[in-house]
Amino acid sequence: MRSRVHCYPHVDMKVVIGLLRGVNLAGRNQIKMDVLRALCESIGLCNPLTWLQSGNVIFSTKERDLPKLARRIEGAIEKKVGFRPDVVLRTPDELRKVIEKNPFIKRKDVEGSKLLVTFFEDVPAPEVREQILNIKGHPEEIHIMSRELYIYYPDGMGRSKLNPVLGRALKNKGTARNWNTLGKLLEMAAEMENNC
Repeated sequence: MRSRVHCYPHVDMKVVIGLLRGVNLAGRNQIKMDVLRALCESIGLCNPLTWLQSGNVIFSTKERDLPKLARRIEGAIEKKVGFRPDVVLRTPDELRKVIEKNPFIKRKDVEGSKLLVTFFEDVPAPEVREQILNIKGHPEEIHIMSRELYIYYPDGMGRSKLNPVLGRALKNKGTARNWNTLGKLLEMAAEMENNC
């Protein structure tokens, strides 16, 4: 659930979008969003907001080393609830670029709920990239751009046979969000930026 933004005006504060991997799926790795918000506050993150139950959190911070901050959030979650999800962080500007570079942007037939973007902490290795782009025999369309993988599931994701193959290639790294969720997260992050 979303709460009011109360961001304190600090010039050196930066808004960050946090994406947790594999939480609240099929009864596993459960973390309530109020617990996640309280946990973020407990490690010094300013005014965290969450969206949906799938591990999306937006906050402001003075920390500039985002990989270090991601490890800190992972460690705090593990200490609090007993499992350690991967956490991928992006700034609003980085998310804007992901949206601007969408290879499907001019296609009118692409539904936002069927377009997923997988976010990685680092750029996939060239051999992993090549392996992914050489996956054949599926109706899904795949594009890799820097630290993001765009996948369009024309028949929906539920029965896709691509996912197990992709999971093996990626070694289960990264976390995916659909296009509609990304738009909402950017809107919330922009609102927080305007209030900081």
